[in-house]
Amino acid sequence: MAKDYKGIAQAVLKEVGGDSNVSHLEHCSTRLRFSIVDTGKVDKEALKKIKGVMGVVSSGNQCQVVIGNDVIEVYDELVKMGNFQGGSNAPASGEKKKIGAAVLDFIVGIFQPLIPAIAGAGILKAFLSLFTLIGIMDSTGTLYTILYNAADAALYFLPVMVAVTMSTKLGCNRLVAVAAVGTLILPSITTLLGEGATLFGFTIQNIAYSYQVFPAILSVAFLYFVEKYVTKISPKPIRVFFVPMVCFILVVPVTLLILGPLGYNIGQLLTTVILFLYDKLGWIAVAILAAILPFMIATGMHKALVPYAVSSITEMGSELLYMPASLAHNISEGGACLAVAVKTKDTDLRSAAISAGISGIFGITEPALYGVTLLHKRALAGVIIGSFVGGLTVGLTGLKAFVAMGPGLAGMAMFVDVENAMNIVWGFVGFGVSLAVSFIATLILYKDEEVAEPTDGNKTEAVSAPKTAPSDGTVVSPMEGELIPITEVDDEVFSAGILGEGMAVVPSKGELYAPADGTVDTVFDSKHAISIMCDNGAELLLHVGLETVKLEGKHYYPQVKNGQKVKAGQLLMKFDLDELKKEGFDMVTPIVITNSTEFTLDTASKGRVKVGDRVMTLAAQEG
Repeated sequence: MAKDYKGIAQAVLKEVGGDSNVSHLEHCSTRLRFSIVDTGKVDKEALKKIKGVMGVVSSGNQCQVVIGNDVIEVYDELVKMGNFQGGSNAPASGEKKKIGAAVLDFIVGIFQPLIPAIAGAGILKAFLSLFTLIGIMDSTGTLYTILYNAADAALYFLPVMVAVTMSTKLGCNRLVAVAAVGTLILPSITTLLGEGATLFGFTIQNIAYSYQVFPAILSVAFLYFVEKYVTKISPKPIRVFFVPMVCFILVVPVTLLILGPLGYNIGQLLTTVILFLYDKLGWIAVAILAAILPFMIATGMHKALVPYAVSSITEMGSELLYMPASLAHNISEGGACLAVAVKTKDTDLRSAAISAGISGIFGITEPALYGVTLLHKRALAGVIIGSFVGGLTVGLTGLKAFVAMGPGLAGMAMFVDVENAMNIVWGFVGFGVSLAVSFIATLILYKDEEVAEPTDGNKTEAVSAPKTAPSDGTVVSPMEGELIPITEVDDEVFSAGILGEGMAVVPSKGELYAPADGTVDTVFDSKHAISIMCDNGAELLLHVGLETVKLEGKHYYPQVKNGQKVKAGQLLMKFDLDELKKEGFDMVTPIVITNSTEFTLDTASKGRVKVGDRVMTLAAQEG
């Protein structure tokens, strides 16, 4: 059955606040990346519930919606629905944007669109090198020369491409930005600088600006302020030519004298710092980075390393920290997921793990991260172990990458080195070690339906089931505590009977038992609630605490799973009552009959109850 990409796109757009709330939209290999005008209009919980959405990550005004392998199809549908020019990237009124989030958002906006062109060009170069190495192509041939230069163009014109993404991000004139930055790599300017040019009595530093990133960034940033000011003071009838003219007059000379050399030195400094750290920490730096990459990717912080990787490859021709670490991590995600697929008895999880595992091996890790490993701590531990050992392996062998892209099986040519044939061999060794170690570690560690125990004095020993209740309509107390009418619950959804009639218990102990015989219908993903289809026909909801869905399962330890038959008095859940209270949550637990219109309820009086005491009796309504 074909997926409804249009429906997914419509639902996503609605929950991010509509196209007027999106200032910029792009996608990577698995995620839709929204720049949001007012983050208060984004409903993250609703986004997560959309069928086809694997997860949501937000930082500052960046909202990333994880779609998986269908991201392009959903993106294409989104593009048809709006212009996504709702406003600037500034936060909504009254909202202060953290500097770290702002910087990360800026980096992503500039570098993310460059990756496909850089990666495609780099892989083409790698294959050309491989083909000449094994004698399939002649490096002096016409076809080789054309293809090599086509690949090299994406790097040679990197300053111009940065001008496009930077000006798009800032909202200034893109064509003026391209022309201004393009001046830096004109053959005549290159020749002029090589001859020792001076301007206004100052010598212009001789820099080859092709392949550079940071000079273009500073140049366009200056252009933005110049354009903004000149537009404000320029007479409207002559703006169309006057503003670009003044921008050229001011931006190009200032870039050649000041901003270009400054940007060049920033790039050199960044690479020097990374190389210094690598020199001091050596192979252990690769292993540590690989091990923490799951958490960096989950928060988007790995994008902060992209400028370094691009700069290192364009400046030095290779990169030996981030890409090798990424190889170890990506393949470890794949290995861990495949181990989960082997070990799990959950057919849905097995299917998701197989798909995510294959994607991870090919270098696409988001389906694995958000669909499997981040949701299962033991699988995540397997990823970390595999990443660390794989990182040690590629670090010790000094593996070098020659392309800035997500490493995986399809892109192993990125490790081809014409001067060192063993480099690609070490790449495959690291690939194999990461896959094997993560697979074995996860196979040993992983268990279905992991039940974490509380870490404080609220731990409970196994208890015998309390007295049972008949299936004639009697509903017994699911916990020890204070029984109150549901009308006294401090939540209108429950107290007004919107979900149905019932009672509520203020618990004194962190245990929840079945109040009647039946079948577990749903253990909610957030673990704070369980619904049961009772044998007496009642549809019963047990909601442990108010607003506790915000904890996303923290402090809750379900003991049953969907579809499981239960008897009245059987333990359904343990929860850390003390910790939940410390975090300020009201732990009143509504016992709601969601189809209460089909019954007449006879409720017990309020007061102290033990597990198994009657709280309600249901009688089916006639007719």
